[in-house]
Amino acid sequence: MSKANKHRGRCRTHGRGHKAGRGAGKRGGRGLAGINKHRVMTRIKYMPNHWGMHGFNRDPSLRTVYTTCNVSDLEGIANGADSVNLTEMGIDKLLGSGRINTAITVTVEHWSAKAAEKLSAAGGSIEGGDDDEEWE
Repeated sequence: MSKANKHRGRCRTHGRGHKAGRGAGKRGGRGLAGINKHRVMTRIKYMPNHWGMHGFNRDPSLRTVYTTCNVSDLEGIANGADSVNLTEMGIDKLLGSGRINTAITVTVEHWSAKAAEKLSAAGGSIEGGDDDEEWE
């Protein structure tokens, strides 16, 4: 017989005292209640990085954000044509994810080394700006 069942029929408090059984009283509150009060040691021991800022963010003026397209999307964009101008479509960079089987001439400002490798292997080429050896 469990303790709860043992005290179920006893007086009106069921073995919990008068205030411990109200709401979330016996467990000290719900969720993160008391994290700065009676559970402060739990916070210090188990949640050392819970509050505060971590890491850093670069200033938005220093970030270079490209609108990208993968090699695997080119055949769908081309719709049977042998050339695609990604710059006119607002795409800044061609990335090398996926496969391509069609020879397509692509016009774009930036591209990755893997994209150039896959396009040339399929018989296509890239025209435009500069090519990026490394891109993160």
